[in-house]
Amino acid sequence: MKKNDFQFYISGAFHLGIGFGIVSLLSRWVTGNTILSSPETLIKYGLTGGIGYSLMGALALILFGILAKKIRDRFHDQQTIGDVLRERLTPGGYWYMISILLVISIHSIFVQAMGAGILLHMIFPWPVFSGMAIFLLFCFFIGGAGGMQRIHQLAGINVVLIFSAVIIIPVYFYIQEGVYPVYEGIKLYHPYILYVKNTEAIWFIFTAILIGFGQVIVDRASWQRVFIIQKEKLRMTFTLAGLIWATIPLALSSLIMIIIFGRSYDSIYSLLFELVGKINSTLLIVLFILFCFSSISSAISAELHATVTLIIKNIFDLLHPLSNKEKWRYTYIFSGIICLFLLIIVSILPPNPLELLFFFGNIYASMIVPMLYIILGNKTLPALIPLASIIGTAGGFAALPIVENLITIWISFFISSLICLVYFIYNILKMKLSYKFSKRY
Repeated sequence: MKKNDFQFYISGAFHLGIGFGIVSLLSRWVTGNTILSSPETLIKYGLTGGIGYSLMGALALILFGILAKKIRDRFHDQQTIGDVLRERLTPGGYWYMISILLVISIHSIFVQAMGAGILLHMIFPWPVFSGMAIFLLFCFFIGGAGGMQRIHQLAGINVVLIFSAVIIIPVYFYIQEGVYPVYEGIKLYHPYILYVKNTEAIWFIFTAILIGFGQVIVDRASWQRVFIIQKEKLRMTFTLAGLIWATIPLALSSLIMIIIFGRSYDSIYSLLFELVGKINSTLLIVLFILFCFSSISSAISAELHATVTLIIKNIFDLLHPLSNKEKWRYTYIFSGIICLFLLIIVSILPPNPLELLFFFGNIYASMIVPMLYIILGNKTLPALIPLASIIGTAGGFAALPIVENLITIWISFFISSLICLVYFIYNILKMKLSYKFSKRY
C-alpha cells in the first residue's frame, strides 16, 4: 500500500498482533477522563467506587472483544463502524446513526481536551489558551495529519510512559511514607473511603459498566482497531487490554490516597497538582507530567483520526465521490476545524469530566441493544432500530426531574431495549404466520 493512498491513512501499513494490538488499545483508552475521574470516583464513592471504575473499562473491552471476532467474520471487507452501518441499515437509519456518532465523537474529544486544559492549568503557570494551542497543534500533526501509521509510531512510547508512571511513582511514595501510616491517616480523616458496604457505590459500579460498554461499542477508534488486529487474535487482545487497563485507575487511586492521608483537601482537581508538589524528585515530576500529556494526546489523536475518517469516508465520499488527493486535503481541513473548535470551547467552559461522562451516559446506554442488533442481526434493519436509541435517550432525560441521574441511564437502556425486543418478537410472529399461510395455500 502506497503512503499517499488514503487507505494508508485509515489503517496503517500492517495488521497488528496481540502485543502491539494491546499497546494500540491502551494508548486509545488511557485518557484524560481516566486520570481525572479516577480520583473523583474514589472521593465520591470510596474504595468500592474506585474498584468499580476499574471494572468499567476492563469489562467494556472484554465484552467488546467477544463481539470483535463476530464483527470481523461478518464484515471482513469493511474498515470503519460507518461501513458496517451502511451495510446493515436503510439510508434513513444510516444517516441518523452517523449523526449520533458525530455528536458522540465531538463529545468524546471534548472530554479529553477538557482534561488537558485542567492539567495545563494545574501544572504550568501559562494561560490555558496558549497551552492548549500548543497541545492541540501536536495532536493535529499526529492524529489529524499523520494518520494511523503515525499514531502507531508513538503508541509504544505512550504505553511505556504510562506504566512507568503508575508503577514507579506509587512505589516511591509508599517506600517514603509506608503503607500503615497511609491507612491510619485515611481511616482518621477520610473514613468514608474505606466503607465498602456503600450501596450507592454498588449502584454506581453497575451503571458505570453499562456506560463503559456503550462507549466502547460505538467508539470509532476501537472499531478501526477491530479491522487491523489479526482476526484470530482479536478476543485475546481485547481481553488482555481490558485486564491491563484496570490496573491504571487503581494505581491512580492509590496515589490520591497518599496525597490526602492525614489531612483534608480543598478541591478534587487540585489533588493532582498537590501530587506534583509532594514529589521531591525532578525526574519523577517530569515522568508524571509526561504520563498525563502522553495519555491525553494519544487518546485525542486516536479520536481525531477516527472522527475525520468517519467524516470523509462515510459522509463526504458518499455524498460526492472524492479523489485520493481531495480526501487528503479534507483530512487537514477537518482536523484543523475540530482542533480550533476544541481550543475555543475548552478556554470558555468550566471543567467537570465525571459529570460530562454521565451526562452522555443516557446516549451510551441507549445505543447498546441497537448496536448489538446491528452486529448480530441477519437482515437490513429499518430506521426504527437506530431510532430506539434516541427514544430511549429522550425517555431518560424526561425522567430527570423525578429520579436521580444514575436511574435515568437505566431508564434509557430499558426503553431502547424494549423497542428492539418488540420489533424482534414482531418479526418472529410475522415469519411464523407467513410460514403457516404458505403451508396452507
